[in-house]
Amino acid sequence: MAGLPALNEDQMKLVQDLEIEMMSDMYTRMTNSCHKKCIPTKYKDSEIGKGEAVCIDRCVAKYWEIHERVGKKLQKMSTQDEEALKKLAAEQGLVK
Repeated sequence: MAGLPALNEDQMKLVQDLEIEMMSDMYTRMTNSCHKKCIPTKYKDSEIGKGEAVCIDRCVAKYWEIHERVGKKLQKMSTQDEEALKKLAAEQGLVK
């Protein structure tokens, strides 16, 4: 991760735990949302139908696409913030 200070073992574990928690939360929200959207509340069959499967595939694909877009946007914003801070520090004579 560019621009981050070196993390000690405890800090790295915390970062990893938070990432796992965020991914788990996203998976739960995606599952609930796609199930609600694609699976009727009154089950007719014990198996998922073709239409339901296609709907779920599309729903999951959209979630992952948005997840990737948001991640890239946040990374870009972080990089821009870091560059702005460096520029400000350089202008104030704090960094050479």
